[in-house]
Amino acid sequence: MSSFLLINGPNLNLLGSREPEVYGATSLEDIEAHCIVVAEHLGHELDCFQSNAEHELIDRVQQAATDGVDFIILNPGGFTHTSVALRDAFLAVQIPFIEIHLSNTFAREEFRQNSYFSDIAKSCLFGFGAYGYELALQAASENVANAGDK
Repeated sequence: MSSFLLINGPNLNLLGSREPEVYGATSLEDIEAHCIVVAEHLGHELDCFQSNAEHELIDRVQQAATDGVDFIILNPGGFTHTSVALRDAFLAVQIPFIEIHLSNTFAREEFRQNSYFSDIAKSCLFGFGAYGYELALQAASENVANAGDK
């Protein structure tokens, strides 16, 4: 059994009511509950964390190393395009992670097309809506299962 961490950044606590035409109608609570079930089905433990505060996200990433987290799924929200500090936290802990976004950021405003995380992520998922979280969990499970093969 591996330990996974799902981190959601700013404004994702408003999912379900915030621009549902862009982000969908599913709440973050529903996404997290579904992800916990999926992770358990895959034989893993999942902890979920959301914050609108950059320093809390950084603290949680750093704590993940102490906690022995094997893999992180990250939706950095608006910090995708701005947070060098959060990027540096991921570089410091060296825990593999998948960057995920509900919308296809490449089909949106130009400023949303740049990510401070994509080049250091194990992989990235864009535009699958809430289903992307399940895909990320499946990919994380495959990644930890195959980690010994390399």
